Amino acid sequence: MSQQRVGALLIHGLGGTEFDMGSMHKVLARAGIEPHGVTLPGHAGCPEDLLDVRVEDWMEVVTQRYRELCAQYEVLHVIGMCLGALLAVELCKRESHARGALVSLSAPVFLDGWSVPWYRALRYLAYRLPGVPRRIRVREEDPYGVKSELVRAFIKAGFARGDGFHYQWVPLACVRQVDRLRGMIRRGLERMRCPTLIMHAEEDELTSPRSARYLERHIPGATLVMLQDSYHMICVDHERERVMRNVLGFLGKDPETVRMRVRKRVPAAAGDASPAPAMLAQAGHSCAG
Repeated sequence: MSQQRVGALLIHGLGGTEFDMGSMHKVLARAGIEPHGVTLPGHAGCPEDLLDVRVEDWMEVVTQRYRELCAQYEVLHVIGMCLGALLAVELCKRESHARGALVSLSAPVFLDGWSVPWYRALRYLAYRLPGVPRRIRVREEDPYGVKSELVRAFIKAGFARGDGFHYQWVPLACVRQVDRLRGMIRRGLERMRCPTLIMHAEEDELTSPRSARYLERHIPGATLVMLQDSYHMICVDHERERVMRNVLGFLGKDPETVRMRVRKRVPAAAGDASPAPAMLAQAGHSCAG
């Protein structure tokens, strides 16, 4: 009897790339789960590419990729980070996903973390002003979603060099689309039937634990794991190894498969040829999703 093929669809965050997931691709592959990324519309180019992107464009791409992979694998897991987590939840809900598990990492159902300014609600007024959402830039700022000072140093060095692992800003027009998606996913969660793992940091500076607990309450049988020593980007922060172990265990794989090797060296200065790739490749975060 042939063994079932197991795959995973990984969905990155707003303004990011597959590096939002840290070592997730490698860890899954080592455990016998074939990982597949997807590049969301408006990404892998420049921030201006996000100006005219809509939620429907993101959903169309992830849905098409999901259906392609369903034709190839008997078991298919869906894993999303930040904006990717919102898309993963909405995808699994719309497709009545039951072929594998759903893993939601730092899903920003609510934009209420400790670093989000008090005037955040004013963005809804700005959305109504003609042309304004296209002109306002929401910039990346310290702490970049990372509690680890070492990883944060590599992020800063990467931005200084202009590395393409993450956009340094996103247009407010795109944040409006993330807000639309937040509203969408809160409807119909009780219909979901796939095994669901929710992971979130208690100190998430973008989206408080309220988001994770909302998903846990409304998705039947969901499992919640809260982290105590990370900010938003849990796949690259202090507890990244714990994240990988929990994901593997939830997917029925040996958590000991995780082999984290972190190069601890001084970050390269701006203008140097290259950073320590294993660290910088794991960095990235956006204050919008």
